[in-house]
Amino acid sequence: MAQDTSGRRAAGTAPDTGRRRGPLHATLPGCWGAVALACLSFTPSLLPRGGLLQGLISGLAAAIGYGLGVLAALLWRAFADREPRPARRWARLTLLVAAPLLLAAAFGLGQYWQHEIRELMGVTDYNVPLAVASPLIAALTFTLLLLTGRGVRALYRRVVRLLRRWIGPRAALAVGWLLVAGLVYAVVSGVLLDGLMAFADKASSLRDTETPEGAHRPASGLRSGGPGSAVPWDSLGREGRAFVGTGPSQAGIAALTHRPAKEPIRAYAGLATSGDTEARAAKAVADLNRAGGFQRRNLLVVTTTGRGWVDPASADTFEYLNGGDTAIVAMQYSYLPSWISYLVDQSKAREAGRGLYDAVYDQWSRLPADRRPRLFVTGESLGSFGGESAFSGEYDLRNRTSGALFVGPPNFNTLFRDFSDHRAAGSPEIQPVYKDGRTVRFTDDAGAGVPPAGRPWDGTRVLYLMHPSDPIVWWSPRLLLHRPDWTGQAPGDDVLGSVFWMPFVTFWQITADLPFATEVPGGHGHAYTTENVDAWNAVLRSGATGQELADLKKTIAATGD
Repeated sequence: MAQDTSGRRAAGTAPDTGRRRGPLHATLPGCWGAVALACLSFTPSLLPRGGLLQGLISGLAAAIGYGLGVLAALLWRAFADREPRPARRWARLTLLVAAPLLLAAAFGLGQYWQHEIRELMGVTDYNVPLAVASPLIAALTFTLLLLTGRGVRALYRRVVRLLRRWIGPRAALAVGWLLVAGLVYAVVSGVLLDGLMAFADKASSLRDTETPEGAHRPASGLRSGGPGSAVPWDSLGREGRAFVGTGPSQAGIAALTHRPAKEPIRAYAGLATSGDTEARAAKAVADLNRAGGFQRRNLLVVTTTGRGWVDPASADTFEYLNGGDTAIVAMQYSYLPSWISYLVDQSKAREAGRGLYDAVYDQWSRLPADRRPRLFVTGESLGSFGGESAFSGEYDLRNRTSGALFVGPPNFNTLFRDFSDHRAAGSPEIQPVYKDGRTVRFTDDAGAGVPPAGRPWDGTRVLYLMHPSDPIVWWSPRLLLHRPDWTGQAPGDDVLGSVFWMPFVTFWQITADLPFATEVPGGHGHAYTTENVDAWNAVLRSGATGQELADLKKTIAATGD
């Protein structure tokens, strides 16, 4: 038995090939895996990609492919019960000839698909030098990731050799793996991520002290931060000051609608208003009450996104369609930008959405039934996640609101996923039909109709507005290994029919789309502007004419510019 095992290598060590390998050596199976996934990375996703982003995606995909190729070879050798052996000359030559041809073909097709996406969305920006440089960026990214992986492997082997001085070989392998895996996790999560989050939070908190151009301290007591307000102007934060310091006036609403109007009420509480979510919500509601918000005909509770942003397209539309007989209340829960909050501040959004709505509802429910305003709720992106959190399901939304508009809902939204997963058979994931649309409906363009057509939509109306090309709506960790329904169904109007799901690759493609989700023209990606007009018109049943809606869209578009 001793003789049978003496020639076998200890697990976790490299085979003796007679010469020392350099840090950039590559195995043939790994190279084929890298080439395969690099080629697939040029396939289109939801949004246009520039050369820099394409290079990063391709390099990451190649690194994953290399690892999968090495793993596949390792498993094959385990079943075949043999050691690694040098690649044959003809196999190396095949790779050297085929790899450039395959990559060049994939690059050419990728450029064609990107042109098609830009045409579809009306995107004119195209950086030719970066596009040409994308293969070089990919190669650099792949090399850095490969060296990082080999550095971790070298550390693991060093730890194993040290441990074998005190414990057995098998125990050393297991303990060494746990130690190195724990160290990598601690470095990535505890040093890199925490450090980046701390830096982003500090930088964002400094930005929060600014006042955006065009926002002025209100001269009216109907706004937080104005005369008589219990919320100081300086405590509102940048986005809070933008919200209360802008927006349509009574005169502006009357001029557009050609009807008498009221001055809208806007209440807001920033992070500096109070350090506690419950106390912050109480102050926002107290200021809403002071301004007479509960005496208006329409009351809207907004769960903000990121730094406390309230979408002006949505808020302004709500006020215009209701003739200014409105009150809107919102509060800030984070300093971080929207896309970072989307990844790390979900619990804060949930707490803020639930806390603010419950505080409003508590006071609203004490009013006589005939003196209560119509109560609406809205949120965009992470704000929709927070807005949903105040409700347990369809019946709760129906019983405790007069209507709701959720825009660009993240895929992890609890109610959104429940409604979508239990949609009617045959209805697509990009526009599901839930319970015959009796309460909850979905659309990417309410002006073109809200399915199911011809079915009654009485009582409370809950509408989800989402673009087929919005990566925030479709991103999920499940994309790594599970194909979502939307990739196997007819694509939306702004998604190429050539988009399909691939393990690992699609996940990273959609992930790379996230930071640029709003960097596309309105009506695509996560850029929701004039679509709010038709969406709110459907939820409110405003009765506005086609011409009035068209005029309002022009006003909203001009405000966004």
